[in-house]
Amino acid sequence: MQNAMNHLIETMRQKGVLRTPRIAEAFAAVDRRFFVPPGFEAQMYEDHPLPIGEGQTISQPSTVAFMLELLQPEAGDRILDIGSGSGWTTALLGYLAGEKGSVEGLERQPALVETGRRNLAPLGLPNVRIDPAGAVLGRPGETYDKILVSASAPQLPVQLFDQLRPGGVLVIPVEHTIYRFEKQDDGTIRREAYPGFVFVPLVYTA
Repeated sequence: MQNAMNHLIETMRQKGVLRTPRIAEAFAAVDRRFFVPPGFEAQMYEDHPLPIGEGQTISQPSTVAFMLELLQPEAGDRILDIGSGSGWTTALLGYLAGEKGSVEGLERQPALVETGRRNLAPLGLPNVRIDPAGAVLGRPGETYDKILVSASAPQLPVQLFDQLRPGGVLVIPVEHTIYRFEKQDDGTIRREAYPGFVFVPLVYTA
């Protein structure tokens, strides 16, 4: 299994979607097999999404790598992970944030909240938790260094900018495009766009 995981990591490097050594280290340390449901063992190191129940998926590894490269999580970051699903991306973020950082995963599906928590439990990441998502998107009133959204919004939810600290980064799919937004010290937003992706839909009220 370790050889298969190493092969997946090397393949993502060759594709150019995985470039940062620390992020590659996270993929090796947080093995995808702990987050793939029974019945999909033969596909757990293949580069495509897999169903995890409740109409959701564990994302394609190369897409996760691409988004983490855009986000560039650092040790000590406070991170919000919206749409935590199986908990895999949440765990990767927890590894990258380190002991001095923290990661809050949010998930709308109650069954997946429990699945994600169960998957995280044996990994020993005390700085990581998964909570049920509320009707309002994110954590209004809180601010984060990094925000990652792993489901596609029908339009840009600008309220997330209020939850981003100056210098912070938001990575989010809107329809079929992944956007990277960086909040400048003066409050203005710098935008980058990367089209050509498919995600499950993001569901929220406001």
